[in-house]
Amino acid sequence: MCCFESGLKSVSLVPSVGESGLGKSTLINSLFLTDLYKDRKVPNAEERIGQTVDITKHTVSIEEKGIKLRLTIIDTPGFGDAVNNSESWKQIEDYIDEQFEKYFRDESGLNRRNIQDNRVHCCLYFISPFGHGLRPLDVECMKAIHEKVNIVPILAKADSLTQAEICRKKRKIQEEMKQFGINIYQFPECDSDDDEDIKTHDQILKDSIPFAVIGGNVQVESKGRRFRGRLYPWGVVEVENPAHSDFLLLRNMLVRTHMQDLKDVTRETHYENYRAQCIQNMTRMVVQEKKRSLREKFHEGSEDNFPLPLAAVDTETERLIFEKDEELRRMQEVFERIQEQMQHSHRGGC
Repeated sequence: MCCFESGLKSVSLVPSVGESGLGKSTLINSLFLTDLYKDRKVPNAEERIGQTVDITKHTVSIEEKGIKLRLTIIDTPGFGDAVNNSESWKQIEDYIDEQFEKYFRDESGLNRRNIQDNRVHCCLYFISPFGHGLRPLDVECMKAIHEKVNIVPILAKADSLTQAEICRKKRKIQEEMKQFGINIYQFPECDSDDDEDIKTHDQILKDSIPFAVIGGNVQVESKGRRFRGRLYPWGVVEVENPAHSDFLLLRNMLVRTHMQDLKDVTRETHYENYRAQCIQNMTRMVVQEKKRSLREKFHEGSEDNFPLPLAAVDTETERLIFEKDEELRRMQEVFERIQEQMQHSHRGGC
């Protein structure tokens, strides 16, 4: 799994969650024209037996249309490689929560003007092209994190499939995500007065989920042209050819057209969901502490030489507890509304 964190203008990306061998590292290098993994040692089968999911961070600066971007890419080697993969996504989930927690603490502190935003804004989830859709591990992992981060599903190694197979697998994966209630990143709706070209492009993006991609960093030559691609006995595959893969659609979406929306959804939905949960837990702790202190006060007052009138203590106790319980109930309603909006709201504007 990999993530964007964002700084010049910065973004955090968990760009690759998925089992080893699906081309995650190659795609990340292809997307950002870099070589983040040149020193990586690929473990053998014996070494993978005891391997757990690691969290590794890389920072790369890129420039798009004169705008400098700093991408923090969080990779998760080891995901899905163990014999027992139960809760193998826990470290990924914990990392996302840790970034929310750190931002929440900084936001509550005194130096709020200089907060570094390391929240995870996007997760590229890689799905194997060799199965019949989502595996149980895919379902459980995405369900564990889909309310915490923008998931963009990727159908890996699309050059191993025919066009007809790609279409069938995309439909199958879309149906299974709907069946299992997995919430992925939703592209914003276009305005009614937008150009037809914008509406057409928006529909192409929505129909392309999951993005069928090919990664490649090697320059190949064919018919007098040089391009990034893969050379096979039966022909060549061009990484940036829209007829061969959704690579350009994915890159433009991540870096150019939807980066700000990914950050906005993280801030307005996923982080607010986390923040509301924190406030709810804090309020519950305050109510419980208040109840405990009132009980202690009543107990101590009853044994005092000058005890408070029993009726007065009961009335005051009930009033304070009622007020705190009402406050907790209101916070619960706010939290539930935020969750409902996250699942059902349709945001406007492209």
